Amino acid sequence: MDTRSLSHFLMLADTLHFHRSSSACHISPSTLSRTIKQLEDELGVVLFIRDNRSVSLTPEGKRLQTYARESLLQWESLRSSLQSDSRDLQGELSIYCSVTASYSFLYDILSDFRREHPRIEIKLHTGDPAESIQRIKSGDEDIAIGAKPDHLPQDIAFRPITTSPLVFIAPATATHFNIPTQVHAIEEEWISVPMIVSEAGLARKRSDAWFRSLGVKPLIYAQVAGNEAIVSMVSLGFGIGVVPLIVLENSPLASNVQLLEIEPALDPFEVGMFALDKKLKHPLIQAFWSLSAKRKGILPSLNKP
Repeated sequence: MDTRSLSHFLMLADTLHFHRSSSACHISPSTLSRTIKQLEDELGVVLFIRDNRSVSLTPEGKRLQTYARESLLQWESLRSSLQSDSRDLQGELSIYCSVTASYSFLYDILSDFRREHPRIEIKLHTGDPAESIQRIKSGDEDIAIGAKPDHLPQDIAFRPITTSPLVFIAPATATHFNIPTQVHAIEEEWISVPMIVSEAGLARKRSDAWFRSLGVKPLIYAQVAGNEAIVSMVSLGFGIGVVPLIVLENSPLASNVQLLEIEPALDPFEVGMFALDKKLKHPLIQAFWSLSAKRKGILPSLNKP
């Protein structure tokens, strides 16, 4: 079966951007435009509203988006299921994670998976782990790695891999501000400390709650996407940050920052995999999901700074 037309349509429906979609599909924008035009002619409806500034889906386009997503998923599941009968899985598996995850614990999982399933092509995308669940819900990724939120959406499955403390870090050298020295946090020391914080995500929620419990409105110097960027800015002396310990231990800048022993401590992260619950029966996703469960017992649990 040739599913390329639906795949190309779905990519454009998800991104609403011709250049990014054509690039992701490895075709030219003109080829993508012809594909959409052929679909519109075949269906007798307009799928997209286009002008010089934006692209948006029509109501008919949204219906086809739902159909395309379900049809491609069912086709891929059937194809993989038939292949699994011969124990020779093949196809594509899209994974999203942070840069740190890609070269720490995920490296070993991917190595084992590649050895067991050499014909499965891995598409690895890196970015801010705060976006993990949204990328799964939008259908952009099959599996994502991130920290389990306090409230997990009902349609999202989670499999734990390891745990990591959430720690305060400060520049290792002299700074233009006073670094808190009291183990038991007091308001006077923290009220004027410049903070480097995440734009969103679990670390931001927990650091905000920590400051509220102290009765302090944090002095936010910068809001950044990604924990690696926080380590970088702290190492340059811009302020104090909050990051998972696993990020710090795998950072090339670890020697340029210092851990602050602060009480009360922040709750640790439970790091693991996310997937849509309804996609867990997909043979490729199931194979990766099962392999991570086998490795969970031998992965380090980072419970001590």
